[in-house]
Amino acid sequence: MNRETSTPHHLTDNDADDDAGDLAPDLAADLTADIVVRAPMDGHLGTLTWHNQGRSIEINCAIGAAGLSHEKREGDGSTPLGRFALRQIWFRPDRLRLPETALPQRALTPNDGWSDDPEDPKYNQAVHLPHPFNHEILWRDDHLYDVLIEIGYNDAPARAGLGSAIFLHLQKNNYQATRGCVAIDLDDMLTLIPTLRVGSQIQITRDQLSQAS
Repeated sequence: MNRETSTPHHLTDNDADDDAGDLAPDLAADLTADIVVRAPMDGHLGTLTWHNQGRSIEINCAIGAAGLSHEKREGDGSTPLGRFALRQIWFRPDRLRLPETALPQRALTPNDGWSDDPEDPKYNQAVHLPHPFNHEILWRDDHLYDVLIEIGYNDAPARAGLGSAIFLHLQKNNYQATRGCVAIDLDDMLTLIPTLRVGSQIQITRDQLSQAS
């Protein structure tokens, strides 16, 4: 269930203009991002907060099975710390109708994939299937990618082996750990999407309370 407070939020023009696609540092005290994910360094359950019309809405989320990391590597199961741009929304047009949003959208097809092969010149990029290098299939039988938001991690430019396919996608099995992405419930995703726009950012940071306990 969503938990709301009345904390106001303002994203400045300078914030929106920052290039957050590179490997950003952990800015634990920086709450100016549109979305803030807080989780323990060594656990997979956290919270995701976003701000809408002066209200702060907090929901549950899952992160990577290996927790958070300052040194994300391909296949390590961790979620990268830092602040990153939200690039675009991908969705299954055969399964849901996307709410109106100012963030770019792209309908998925059975030929959509994502390269996770460090040897691939198109590493950490969307690819058209079939593809000769190792890749992830975005058109899935389950519902994990019925709607996902592409997080601009390690993509400006992509550096081989530092991690790929970091998304905000749908959770499964009561917030099961991911392979490095952030996962939330479908209803929460559909509530969040209309608040996003070009320049929206996500901050992934340590939960200071869990670290102190």
